[in-house]
Amino acid sequence: MESFSLLLTNLISPPVIAFAAGLIAVWVGSDLKFPEQLYQGLTIYLLLAIGFKGGSAMVGSPLSELALPLGATLLIGSLIPVGVFLSTRKFLGMSVSDAAALAAHYGSVSAVTFMACLAFLDKEDISHESFMPAIMAAMEIPAIFVAMLLAKRFGTRAKTPLKHTVREVITGKTFILLICGIVCGLTAGDHGRELLKPFLVTPFYGVLMLFLLEMGLIAGAKIREAKRIRKSLIAFALIAPVVQAMLGLLLAWSIGLSQGGAIVFAVLAASASYIAAPAACRASLPHADPGIYVTTSLGVTFPFNLVLGIPLYIAISGLLYPA
Repeated sequence: MESFSLLLTNLISPPVIAFAAGLIAVWVGSDLKFPEQLYQGLTIYLLLAIGFKGGSAMVGSPLSELALPLGATLLIGSLIPVGVFLSTRKFLGMSVSDAAALAAHYGSVSAVTFMACLAFLDKEDISHESFMPAIMAAMEIPAIFVAMLLAKRFGTRAKTPLKHTVREVITGKTFILLICGIVCGLTAGDHGRELLKPFLVTPFYGVLMLFLLEMGLIAGAKIREAKRIRKSLIAFALIAPVVQAMLGLLLAWSIGLSQGGAIVFAVLAASASYIAAPAACRASLPHADPGIYVTTSLGVTFPFNLVLGIPLYIAISGLLYPA
C-alpha cells in the first residue's frame, strides 16, 4: 500500500477519529469528560484483553522462537534510554533528573500505541508474530531500570533505591494485567478461550475507540502545555520516535521477524510511556519536571505516533521487506 493511502486509512479509522474528537473537544472548551472510574476500567480491560489475545495466539509456539526476540527487546530497551539521556544532556542541556526521566519514558512503551498498531494491522490484514504482547511486557522494564542507573551514576538526587523502582514496575498494573492475560490465554484451553472471546476479543476495537476518545481529552490538555516548553524539546519529541522506530525496524529485520512483527517492534521502540514511567519517575526522580516528560510523551509523541507514525513506519518497512 502506498504511503499516502496508509496515512489516509489511519486518519479515517474510528480510533483515530475518536482521538481527534477528544482533541477538538478540549480546543472548543467542551464539557465532555470521562469519569475516572470508567477510564480506569477501560485501561484494565484493554491491557487484560491484549494479553489474552497474545497468550491465545502463542499456544503451540515453541519457546525457542521467543529467545532471540526477547534478547533484542532487552537490547533496544537498554540502548534507547542511554541514547536519549546522553543526547538530551548534550544537545538540550537537560538536568540529570530531567534527562533520566525522558530516558525512562522514551525507552519504555505505550500500551495504547501498541494496541492501535495491532488494530491497524488487523484492519489491513497484515499478519505478525503471536508473541508480540510478551515483547511489549518485557520492554516495560529495562528502560526504567537503565534510566534510574543513569540518574544514580550522574546525579545525586535519585531518591528511591533501585530495587524499589524495579519492584514498582513489576507490580504496576500494566505489567500484571499483561502477564495475567497472557497466562490466561495460554492455559484456558479451547473451550475456555471460546467462552471468553465474546468479552475479551470481540469488543476490543470498540473499547479502544472509547479509550482513545479519553486519551484525546488528556493529550489536548497536554498539547496546550506544550506551548510553554522549548521548541527544541518539541522537536526532540517528534524526531526521537522516528529514529527509534528505524532502529527497531533494523533490529527486527536482522533477527528475522516478519514485516508485521517488525512494524510492531518498531512501534514499540518508537512509543513513549505515560503510565509505568511517570509512576516510577514520580517516586524515584522527584526533582524531574513532569511538565517536560509528560508533555513530550503524551502531548507530542503519542499523537504523532498515532496519526502519522504508524503509517510512516509501515511505509518505511517496505524498504526492508519488498513485495
